[in-house]
Amino acid sequence: MMIRSATSLRNDYDGMVRLSKEKQEPIYLTRNGEGEMVFLPIDLWEKREAELSLLAELLRREQNRLAGSKTYSAEEIRADVEELLRED
Repeated sequence: MMIRSATSLRNDYDGMVRLSKEKQEPIYLTRNGEGEMVFLPIDLWEKREAELSLLAELLRREQNRLAGSKTYSAEEIRADVEELLRED
C-alpha cells in the first residue's frame, strides 16, 4: 500500500500518475495525517468495479437459492440447450 500526502498529488501529479500505473495499485492520500482519498488508474478502478458487480450478482443469486428459488444442474441446462438446438 502506498501512502502519500495530498500535497504530493498537487506538487507532482505526473509522478503520482506514473507511480500508480507502474505499481498497479492505489495511492492513499492523506491530509494532516488523516486518510482523505484514494488515487488509482482508471483501468484498475474499472476492474475493481467489475469485480464488485460480479460479487454482488453472485450474492444475489445465492440469496435467491437459499430462499428456495428453483435451481438447475449442468446436465439439465445441457439437455434444454440440446433440445432447443434440435428444434431449429
